[in-house]
Amino acid sequence: MRAKFVLTEAATGLWRNVTMTIAMILTTAISLALVGGGGLLYLQVERAKTLLFANVEVTIFLADTVTDEQRSSLSSRLQGDNLVQSVQHETKQQAYDRFKQLFRSSPDLVDNVKPEALPESFRVKLKDPTRFAEMKKRYGSAEGVYRVQDQQDLLGAVFKAIDGVQLATFVIAFVQGVAAILLITNMVQVAAYSRRREVGIMKLVGASNWYVRLPFILEAAAAGVIGALLASAALAVAKALLLDKALAPLFKSNIIPEVQWSDILATTPILTAIAIAIAAIAGWATLRFYVKV
Repeated sequence: MRAKFVLTEAATGLWRNVTMTIAMILTTAISLALVGGGGLLYLQVERAKTLLFANVEVTIFLADTVTDEQRSSLSSRLQGDNLVQSVQHETKQQAYDRFKQLFRSSPDLVDNVKPEALPESFRVKLKDPTRFAEMKKRYGSAEGVYRVQDQQDLLGAVFKAIDGVQLATFVIAFVQGVAAILLITNMVQVAAYSRRREVGIMKLVGASNWYVRLPFILEAAAAGVIGALLASAALAVAKALLLDKALAPLFKSNIIPEVQWSDILATTPILTAIAIAIAAIAGWATLRFYVKV
């Protein structure tokens, strides 16, 4: 009977302050969607780094004046180097063929580039991609070498930009979270004030503080749970309608890993737990220190 009474009071409170409840649910949903999106973005960035670093190559560009003897000597050194997993020699024509394939959607650019303009190179895959500096030291000043380039140099700027977006997402989520907490506080205060007579009667008949406070805390927690479910639904819709379509070419080419449905499902209980914890703590603190219920 007591549990039924507490649940009935919580449901009544949600309906009685329906406008504020809706505002709190929407604010909570937005903030949690941003938190979940930021978390998924962080996860995908880490997966992309692992994927790209596993396939990263060091390119040793040869000078136009390289001789057959220098080329042969460099190839032998690379084949016997303990840092090298595999090495592939790429001629100017092969580099041009790869260039045409990469930029096949820009025929004007391809037409303006000749095979002679692209450098001959050795494409080297390292056993440990993080040891690029050693490779550059060993081969950067070798005879016939024009330049040593690591793909990590190119990827670094991309990951910095993604990290910036990630940070901005969490900052916005934090601001929205503060707004949600303030709404929870106001909702609990209004609910407690509107039911001050019932609360007074319950205290007169000997109800404990926790028994009096519990319906208000459940109201806040229930609104938080609904917000978390809406946030999870928003992430699922974003994956189905935006990510899977807009980023399909990148997923197919393995440039970045695809966001899995299992990731969305795993995010849902996390967001729900966060919503319940924040709502319950905010509600309890409001009743304990401000409303004195």
